[in-house]
Formats: sequence, structure tokens, C-alpha cells
Amino acid sequence: MTAQDQTLAHYHHLMQINAASHLIRSARCLGMLDALREGQKSLPQLAKALSVPTHPLDLLLNALVTIGMVEQYQEDYALSRTGQLLCQYDEDLGDQTWERLVDLVRGPSSRESHDDQLQHRRVAATQWIHTPAAIQAAEILDIGGDESGKAFRILDLGCGSAVWSCAMAHRDPEATISAVDEADALIAARSTADSIELGERFETITCLPSEADLPAEHFDLVLIAQQIGYLGHAEAESLLQRAIAAARPGAKVAVIDLFSGPAKPTLAETIEALRIELGTRAGHVRSLEQIQQLMADQGLRAVQFAFLEASKENLGMAVGTK
Repeated sequence: MTAQDQTLAHYHHLMQINAASHLIRSARCLGMLDALREGQKSLPQLAKALSVPTHPLDLLLNALVTIGMVEQYQEDYALSRTGQLLCQYDEDLGDQTWERLVDLVRGPSSRESHDDQLQHRRVAATQWIHTPAAIQAAEILDIGGDESGKAFRILDLGCGSAVWSCAMAHRDPEATISAVDEADALIAARSTADSIELGERFETITCLPSEADLPAEHFDLVLIAQQIGYLGHAEAESLLQRAIAAARPGAKVAVIDLFSGPAKPTLAETIEALRIELGTRAGHVRSLEQIQQLMADQGLRAVQFAFLEASKENLGMAVGTK
């Protein structure tokens, strides 16, 4: 393939991405996604439900089938599993967030008005996609490698849907989890724990992570997953201090988040970095040096870092010892 062919292929690919986003938005605007969420329908049934002619609707359905948002079963259409993933935080396809991008680039933005908790809830709702990375993180930490017989106590500070800590407890049949977050997140966290039958090994503490009243020097591992990146420096320091205070001497404190490294960032990384700027008051993607220094400044020793290759966003994990 010549350089010109590559350029044309790249341009064609970008135009298809743009067209696909408009297909989904059109389906949402017409009410098609809501109609199919109620159950599968034939073309005439869907046209009647939406009060539109069948011919253009047929073309739109065919296009949505090709991009995997809709599935066809003989004469009926249904929302695909991918389409069903659109939750309350992604239902507008991120438009409310991305509409602020131009203002952000043009000059100082009113980030003070942004709702950090809304960003956290969005992450919690979609955190299950990081299950392979959570399994890898547990392997790196060698959870389950201790043969002392003592129950390994994990504190998940700002647990979201608890995918990260549950993957770790799954490796160790004696490990227990104390999951801290607001009530809505803990519903998803409990569901994750129940799916792997953790039972009484999983307890919840309903509280903002920054305000949790925790036992001192109690836990063998304190996990802060997908939290630090949404916080400014002072808030990140405060959360780390709370985590360290709850860890026993010699315990590990692990921070999992998006960090900038020496390699050229992927599209997923650059999009998430922009999303953090657009959705939080002071959050930002820290470099490897910045997170290691932040953790060392709070008194953690031997801070080490590893990228989680199984992560679709190239998340990394920094681990220090108290």
C-alpha cells in the first residue's frame, strides 16, 4: 500500500467513525433505542411506534446492524448487547461533556462548577470493563500468595463497583473486603461481590471516601482505584493520607489510575485525559514521576509502578509500602 493509499484509507476510516456516531445519535433522537430496549420489533412495528415511514427507517436499521448497535432476527430487530450498555451516564453519548471542549481549549474554564461525584459515578457504572486488568493487578500484587493462614484484609477506598478489589479477593479464599463509597456505588459493588459469592467476606461502608472513619493500622492492602486522577493535589494528598492511616505497618497501598508514560498515548488515553479535564474541578492525568513522588511524599516506601497491559485505557498501578 502506497503512502497515498494509506492516507485515503485513514481518511475513509475517520469519516466512518464520524458517520457511526451520527447513526447512534439519530437512533437515540428518534426514540429507536428506547423502543428496542422494551423488546424486539419488526420494521412495521417500529415504524408505527416511532411514527415514521418504513423506507428511511429500514436504511437506518441496516446501518445500525452493520455497526453492531442493533441485531436482526429474521423479520425482527433488537438492541444488541453493545446497545444495551448505554446507561444513564452514557445515554447522551457524552454530548453534555464534549460540548464543553471548545470552551476549555479557548481559555480558562469554569471547572469549579464541575461535579466530581458525577464523574466518579460514571466510572463506577462502567468499571466492569476493567475486569481483565483487575485480574492482572491481583496477579502483580500476588494476592493469595501468603500461606500464613491469616485472612488478608483489603480496604477498597472509593470502590465504585468493586471490580478491582473483588478480583483480588477471588484469588484468596480467605481475603475480606471493606468497600467504601456512596450508596449508589455500593449497590453495584454488592452485585459484583455476589457474582463471585464473596458472601460475608464483603462488607460495605456507606460514606464518601474522603470522609470515611476507618480503623487505624488495620488493613493489609489499601486500594485506591480510579480516584486520584479526578482529584486536585491537595485532595489527592488527603485521600492518600487517609489510606495510609488505615494500613498496618508493612502493608501495601496501591493506586490504580490513568498515568502518562514515555510512550505515545493511545486514542483511548487521550480521550480519557480530556474527559477528566472536562468533568472534574481539578483532576488531571499525572505522570509516572508525579504519582511516585506524591506517594513518597506521604511516607510510602519503595514505590513501584507497572502498566496494566490488559487495560483498554492503559491504566497503571503504583504500589508503595507503609
